[in-house]
This record gives sequence, C-alpha cells and structure tokens, in this order.
Amino acid sequence: MGTSDVAARPGAPNVVMIVLDDLGFAQLGCYGSDIQTPAIDRLARNGLRYNRFHVTGLCSPTRAALLTGRNHHAVGMGFLADIPTIHPGYTGKIPASVPTLPRLLRDSGWSTMAVGKWHLAPRGERTSAGPFTRWPLGLGFERYYGFLLGDANHWDPQLVRDNTYLDGPDVRPTGYHLTEDLTDEAIRMVVSQQQSAPGKPFFLYFATGAMHSPHHVHKEWADAYAGQFDIGWDSWRDEVFARQLAEGVVPAGTTITQRPDWVPAWSSLTADERAVYARMHEVYAGFLSHTDSQIDRLIRTLEELDVLDNTLVLLMSDNGASAEGGVGGTSNEHRFTHRVPESATDNLDVLPDWGGTAGYPHYAWGWAWAGNTPFRLWKRYAWLGGTRVPLIAHWPRGIRESGTVRSQFAHAIDIMPTVLEACGVEPQSPSAETTDGGAHGASLLPTFTDAAAPAPRSTQYFEVVGSRSIIADGFKATTDHVAQGVMDEEALLDGSRDFALDRWSLFRADDFSEAHDVSAAHPDVVSRLTDLWAAEAARYNVLPLTDSLVARAAEMVWPDFPPGQRVVLRPSGGPVVDEALPLLYSRLTADVDVPLEAANGVLFAIGNWTGGLAAFVIESRLHIAIAAPGGNIRVQADQLLTTGRHSTGCRLHRLDGETRVEAVIDNSVVGSAVAPVTLPHVWQHGGTSLLLGRDRGLPVCDSYRPPFAWNGKLHSVTVESDLESLPSQELLRAALKSD
Repeated sequence: MGTSDVAARPGAPNVVMIVLDDLGFAQLGCYGSDIQTPAIDRLARNGLRYNRFHVTGLCSPTRAALLTGRNHHAVGMGFLADIPTIHPGYTGKIPASVPTLPRLLRDSGWSTMAVGKWHLAPRGERTSAGPFTRWPLGLGFERYYGFLLGDANHWDPQLVRDNTYLDGPDVRPTGYHLTEDLTDEAIRMVVSQQQSAPGKPFFLYFATGAMHSPHHVHKEWADAYAGQFDIGWDSWRDEVFARQLAEGVVPAGTTITQRPDWVPAWSSLTADERAVYARMHEVYAGFLSHTDSQIDRLIRTLEELDVLDNTLVLLMSDNGASAEGGVGGTSNEHRFTHRVPESATDNLDVLPDWGGTAGYPHYAWGWAWAGNTPFRLWKRYAWLGGTRVPLIAHWPRGIRESGTVRSQFAHAIDIMPTVLEACGVEPQSPSAETTDGGAHGASLLPTFTDAAAPAPRSTQYFEVVGSRSIIADGFKATTDHVAQGVMDEEALLDGSRDFALDRWSLFRADDFSEAHDVSAAHPDVVSRLTDLWAAEAARYNVLPLTDSLVARAAEMVWPDFPPGQRVVLRPSGGPVVDEALPLLYSRLTADVDVPLEAANGVLFAIGNWTGGLAAFVIESRLHIAIAAPGGNIRVQADQLLTTGRHSTGCRLHRLDGETRVEAVIDNSVVGSAVAPVTLPHVWQHGGTSLLLGRDRGLPVCDSYRPPFAWNGKLHSVTVESDLESLPSQELLRAALKSD
C-alpha cells in the first residue's frame, strides 16, 4: 500500500506516458510521414523529438524496461510475459524486489493510474484468481482499466478494471471503439482525481492497443486516405525519407537502406495485389489518425484543467513497425499464426470491410519496411528497424527549446530515471527492503535544456528472439540471425538460422541508418564488441539464447494451480477466462433443463467469428459452430432436444490435418462433420472467456445474435481434455503474434 502521509514537493509535475504499439520510426507526421497526426505533431512542435531513442524490439520487454529502469532480461522479461520459462532472464515475472516507477511515485505523493495495454502479467497469473502481484495495481498503480494481454479486438475487447475482469455488455454500443473507450476512461480518471484532490500530481500511463493489429477503425477514417498510397511502398518510402531529411529528424548525409529482395518491388505486383496492399495501408493510416484524435482529446483535457504546462508528456512506441502479417498481409491474423496461407485474391474478396468487425487484419510487410524508414527490418529484430522508435517529450515548464530534434543516444531504461529526476523523487523507495542493484538507465533531463548535454550512456546491448546487437565505442555491431515464429520470415529472410554461424555486421555510430557495413575493415572492433556483448549478456541474465519455439515450450513454467484435465463451470461464477480452461480440451458438455416450449439460446460460447466455438439451440435443435483459422465448421443435430434434463454439447477430435466435430446429446452422437482444418489452442490472441448460457459482443457465427440467452436452465458446463496439457509451438506462435 502507498504511504498516504507523504506529499510531493510543491510544483512537482504531473506525468503522462503515452505508449503506442508497433509504431515505426517513420509513421508519425513529425517523423516524416504523410499520415495525419496533428495532435502528436503539436506535442513535437512545442516539445522535443529524439531521433536516437531505442527500445528492446518487443512488447513486454520494452514495457518492463520503461517501468523499472532496468534492462529487460534483468527483470525476467527477456521474452513475452505469455511464455514464462525456468531461466532467470525469461521468467515473465518482474521481481517483487524491483521498485517500479508507479510504486515510487505513488509512495512519494502522486496519484497513479494506468489505462490500456498491460502485457506484464505472466501466463498462469492472468485468471480471475490472480495472483495479482504483477497486475497494474500490484506494481504500484492505484487505478487500472484496460486489457492484460498483447492485443485486443478493438470492436469487442476483453477488459479488466483494477483486479477484476469485466463482464462486458451483451452488445457493444453502436460505433464503439476500444481506443475511444480507453481515452474516455483516462480522461475520467484524471478529471476525477483533480476534482477530488486539486493540485495533487498524478502519473497517467496511457498505453493504446493501436497501432498493433488488428488494424480496426471506422471506415470513414480509412476512406480519408483513398488513393493516397497507390504509389506503393517504394515511392512512399522515398518521399518519407526526403521529408525526414528536410525536417532534420534524419541527419543530413544519411544513406537510405535498400529494399531487400524479400520485400517485393511495387512495380512487380499485379493490379489486384496493388489494390489490396494500398487499402491495407489506408486502413492503417486511418487507424493512426483516429488514435491521434483520441490523444488530442486527452491533451485538450489537460489544457482545460490548466495542468498541461506542468505535465511532462512522454510519447513513444514499444518497438518498430510489425511485419507479422507476412509478405501479403492477412485479413485475420489468427490464420497467419496458424500458418494458413492467404492470397491477394482471397483478401480482395474481403477488402470492402477491411478494418471492420468481420476481420482481424494486419498489413503486408512492405508497409512495415517503409514504416521504419530509413532502417532495415522491423519489430523482433535488433536492427534499428526494430529498436529505434519515436520519442517526444513535451513539458512547457521544463523544456526551454521547442520544436527541435535531440540526437543523444537513449534507451527505454532511461525513461524511469528521467521521470524521477523531473519529479524530484529518489530512485529507491526509502521503505523498500531490496537487494536490487538500482536502475540501469540514466536521466535524459539535462537534454531538456541543453542540446549539447551528454547522452546517458555510450554502451547498450540488445537481444530479441535471438537477434543481437550492441552499441559501444562509437560503433554498433549487429547479427544476421533470423528468428523463428513468423512463417514468411523463416522462409524468405536472408541470414543465419544457427547461433554458431551468425555473422556480425559493424556500423559506425554516425551511420544513422546502418547502411555501410565496415566489419571487413575492422575485425578487431567486431571481436571486441562481440566479447562485450557476451559480457553484458552474462551480467544481465540474457543467456541461454533461444530462438526455438520448441525449446521455449520445453522450458515453460506452468501455474501453481493449473486447471487440470476436467473442470466443472457454473453460470453463477460468470465468464471463465480461457487460461483457466484445460489446454487442448476436446469435450464440452452442458447440463441443462430443456423447457416445455421450443428451446432456444446459447449453451456456451468462446471467442467470436474471427476465432471461436459455440454450442447453441434454435427451435430445440442443437448447433455447433467453430470459426477455425483454416475455415468454419458447422454441425446440426439430426434430432431435437426434448423437454427435461439432458447433457448436451460437443466433442472435438483433432486428427492428422483435419478435425471431426460431433454434436452430442446424452452421450449419443447426433451429428458430425469432418473438415480439413486444424483447431487452434488459442481462440483469440488477445484472450477471451467462455460464456455460459449466453454470448456477448461478436458472435461465433451469423446464425444467432448475442446475447441469445438460453431459455431453459443451465446447471453447469464441463470442459474436459483427453490430452496432456503440454505447451505447443502454436501456443508460442500465438504469444508472438499478440505481443
């Protein structure tokens, strides 16, 4: 609990940290893009832009670094929180001994609030039973509203308030969008706090689901960009680079890196491919402009409260633009995770609703490459395309210059020390008993008032899914290692798949884009930097290196209280989070009383039409619907449910390359279907819940509309598995896709 008798020093600033997701270096207007981001651009115009700010290249690790000031492996977050393993650098659990930024500010007199994406609670600690020590309130926030996992359906998210999953409305209001909802909550929290404790400083951590897939946005926002990207990613990238140079966000003399062979030339594409890919970027651009409009609402609220002048606003991304849609993009990322190929023809058919409620889309990776101009590669790599992102600092009372670019090397671990120094808070809580060695980062505050202030440090290691680099001694060394987990990368990217054979490229620190490899001329420097990387890796718990999904599966740590192979669920307990269910379940059985009149309604449902399963009854006939990555499966019973008590549901048989689904009444099969699809182990990347006796939000199929409540009595639903609950490659791929 916070120490209520401590007050912040007079004049202490408020802090608003805005963390965007999967936003590339070149995608904001103030960093060279032609995508309209006027609110963010205004922050940059009246503040500072940093052009050498670095992150870890992946979601959970960056967020851990931001909130602890420590290198991510050192606090157990070397990979994603979804896959905790036995190794100290990869437990997915920030140690209780590490003082976090919200805890330090809370205990020093700040109100602390978090809204949006979390992704710092490990699998095994994300059900309604907790433990809650690594949920937002457990790490020092006093209020929380958002989603715990790596992404969310923006039309129908699974949300948490404080330490409780919310049983959302049966149907979302017309026009609902998650980013608007999050902004409403952030505004409400700040206004309420200032009305209740006028003058008390606050820390708001505002982490949007945008710009992570699914790229969901109201159609009019995408339509505003109709035709704008018909020039293709090659020409668009060149235009962005020219603006970057003109604005000084990229230094004069920088060489733009060339398009690799595995990003297709726009000129080589068919007319259909160009139409599909251009629309993908129109939707992404509309998604970003919509997000900017919500940031505008938040900033204007601070102005109306007359607190903006003394609010330190820090806006950044957690990693570079994402290529997890592959070469051709995907209309439903659950399909791409499951390695179900899609063609431009397939996507052309669904293009009119791209970004709408029917899909879970991600753009083609040519746009990720262009979105990280002028760098190589993207998220999940230690090249600059994965690790160098925008950082904007806005604080009228604390920043002397405005509208200028700062070029000091900086890293996510520097954010916490910067905030603490700005607030006059000691980096270690006086009451904490800890053996933690202190923050690894250093404050950027001197750069707020002095363009020539030294950088916080000159050495920094990077490691993300086996990709490695290090900056030191005026050079940057980077491996050519290709990570596993994204189908098209495994097949197409140039580079090493064997740690022992990895090649290190070398770039001078003033080579802003990593365009000129000088390793052949300086083998001694390469040797020195690789040795230094190894020393840093040993120091910060980076080892052992793993890029193999199978290896991570073998090392995964399971919950202290796993669900086992059979659980009985009762409606009085409310929706049941998917991680509380047996993995690889194969039987779901509802114990019901069938009414005298025609029976209708949902018996149980999980997920939605982008990935899910439902058992429902229409006019006393049982139906099973599955939305699987490779296609839909429908089963209809060949007999009616009769009045009285029955057990009814479905059985799922995972066969070699196909699935048999059976509708069951009183242990008798009353209908079946076999389809050449395989079932996922994770229905929704962003998590979902099993609903009992009704559905909510988006349905699993269009044969019913939520809530479609069961009109009989539902006693319980039993979920059983015939298989051992072992992790799988697909579970890990899903984790990678939801980061």
